[in-house]
Amino acid sequence: MERFEEFNIAGSDLYARGLVDTRSGNMSIRVGSKIYITRRNSMLGHLKEADIVEVQLEGPGEGDSSASRELPVHRAIYRETSFNAIVHAHPPYGTALSLVTENKIAPLDSEGQLILRGIPIVRTKEKIASEEAAKLLPPIFKSNYPVAIIREHGSFAVGADLYEALYHTTCMECSCKIIAINKAMSKPEVKREVEREHRRSAIPPGIGVMDRTRGFKRGFGR
Repeated sequence: MERFEEFNIAGSDLYARGLVDTRSGNMSIRVGSKIYITRRNSMLGHLKEADIVEVQLEGPGEGDSSASRELPVHRAIYRETSFNAIVHAHPPYGTALSLVTENKIAPLDSEGQLILRGIPIVRTKEKIASEEAAKLLPPIFKSNYPVAIIREHGSFAVGADLYEALYHTTCMECSCKIIAINKAMSKPEVKREVEREHRRSAIPPGIGVMDRTRGFKRGFGR
């Protein structure tokens, strides 16, 4: 496949960063009236060209049974938006925050605020290959949010190509990680430990301040 390298690099990066496990997640690109999507149960970190399935944008059709279960969600996003790539991942920090956030995760870091604006949380009864997700995600992406999280399940990110969709995914997880770390550091016991570390002397234990008087006598008073 002509753009296999794009799939291979994006999939390897997702797996190396822990954003998918061995056989989770999926990716796709749109080329005209066709969609190229990762095969069902494929290993994104170790993709082969045979793991990329060609299907029609206006399905169903040949190849659908081999494609990722999330194909209906990908089709819905492509039909209603102008994006040409989708990455679906299972980011640990983003998914964890989706469990304790009502509607939208607000990034604390400047890059997350600039690039993402916010990370909408989508609640659905069915999590995998959800018809609700297929209806709820396109309006979010049309509202200039490049990534959203299905509560308890994982993220969907869009882009002009897989590299951009990957960037939005990694940016989202970085923002969520910063939020989690900030919450942990805000706990009273952690704050006290940080303050103790800050007050400690930079001189390693066991090394005292040199007694200049005694040193002078030893050096010149013999």
